[in-house]
Amino acid sequence: MEEGEGSPGTEGDERPRHDRRGRSRTLERVQELHDAPLAPLTTFRLGGPAARLLTATTDDEVIAAVREVDAAGTPLLIVGGGSNLVIGDKGFAGTALRIATKGFSLDGTNLELAAGELWTDAVARTVEAGLAGIECLAGIPGSAGATPIQNVGAYGQEVSSTITEVIAYDRKADETVTIPNEECAFSYRHSRFKADPDRFVVLRVRFGLEDAGGMSAPVKYPETARTLGVEAGDRVPAALARETVLKLRAGKGMVLDPEDHDTWSAGSFFTNPILTEEEFAAFHARVADRLGPDTAPPAFPAGEARVKTSAAWLIDKAGFTKGYGSGPARISTKHTLALTNRGEATTDDLLALAREVVAGVHDAFGVTLVNEPVTVGVTL
Repeated sequence: MEEGEGSPGTEGDERPRHDRRGRSRTLERVQELHDAPLAPLTTFRLGGPAARLLTATTDDEVIAAVREVDAAGTPLLIVGGGSNLVIGDKGFAGTALRIATKGFSLDGTNLELAAGELWTDAVARTVEAGLAGIECLAGIPGSAGATPIQNVGAYGQEVSSTITEVIAYDRKADETVTIPNEECAFSYRHSRFKADPDRFVVLRVRFGLEDAGGMSAPVKYPETARTLGVEAGDRVPAALARETVLKLRAGKGMVLDPEDHDTWSAGSFFTNPILTEEEFAAFHARVADRLGPDTAPPAFPAGEARVKTSAAWLIDKAGFTKGYGSGPARISTKHTLALTNRGEATTDDLLALAREVVAGVHDAFGVTLVNEPVTVGVTL
């Protein structure tokens, strides 16, 4: 059993004790700020302040803070790594709760992460331990607690394939629950937690990894396989797979770097559209009209009678190339799927660019792009 510092935990579902004023003693230990800037807590570095900002470092503190806010009937915003948030310029007129819990526990091939653990650091530690299953998810910014919400995936892997259980505070039932994988309703960039965002607060995530003697899981993603010089389905050293993915991501501005404005983003801003066969046929006809009959758009099976295509391809072919834009918010110079803050942007600037891209793609191909980041106080 390997334990990280400050491993989290709750003693069953015992409610925090209260003082004579009815305030939770656990909550009294939580850092509290007012009119607190939220922009520095996001990878976009955008958004106005929160009326109130709490920082919780244990599961008990998280639960106590959520219970207090729910009892007061005031709005609550959960903040983890901030890599998937678009916060309006006016900020958030409620309580923002930053989850800063720590805990990395590895028992054989079973991994448990506190919600506040940095995801990319956790991936590195599993690779160092010689385990496979999440090595191609290296370099993804954000916290471990966000991974089941988005069903985070990249380069041929998704967390849904390795998550065994999610431990969460159920605000509706007012209790801590353990939700097995099969009840998480995972799908492409979606889950039960994303579908019902006001109900669950993720506390810990458990994974079942593979001991393949230091080798990776079978390589699935074509770009990764080509870069590694192997065939799809082959295994390579897990450390090599992780290092290769980090290089691929860095080349696309997808690894955080404070000096590189191409990384002042939320990564992929739009999800890849999933179309019915009829919708894809109509889309294909639009492609032929615009780009010629020999142009074949990307197409990948996405379940019964459904086809997934590439949002990055759509954006590029609609005329929004790398570096597009003249204002403080522009498309990344390294990847068309990332919208970026060039240093002095506002959220309104970002949303104006996003709306322009959505409208342009729809006009060109009849496909409506959907934003991946969560919007707070604004809509696309």
